[in-house]
Amino acid sequence: MTPRLAGRARRAAAALLLALLLALLAAMPARADSGTAETDRLHALAAELRCLVCQNESLADSHAPLALDLKREIRAQMTAGRSDDEIRAFLVQRYGDFVTYRPPLDGRTLLLWAAPLLLLSAGMAGLWRHWTRAAAPGPVEEART
Repeated sequence: MTPRLAGRARRAAAALLLALLLALLAAMPARADSGTAETDRLHALAAELRCLVCQNESLADSHAPLALDLKREIRAQMTAGRSDDEIRAFLVQRYGDFVTYRPPLDGRTLLLWAAPLLLLSAGMAGLWRHWTRAAAPGPVEEART
């Protein structure tokens, strides 16, 4: 084969390869999660749920393997037609109230909901006691008068 023919054959093979790659790319379906309503719903629901590995990060923001599995499970349940409340109830049944950022108000979580009010009350009582003691005259001051 002459160098001229070899160059043409290489160019033809490259053009054929490029055409095949473009045909494959065109045949691939677009990603289903690129800005669709289902993706927005998944992100909104995952933002309300806690990553069980990271604990201080939402499921939507976490990249832990368990978080990715939970997001796949949520997407599968959405595809099956379950509502957000049904999906949330499934995750709470499986992982407990800890998975939600807003646990329900019931007997088991009453202390969790009351703790901020109790701590604030205890702090205010401590400050009031400190101020009343500081304002009251001590035994040394009474002896001087």
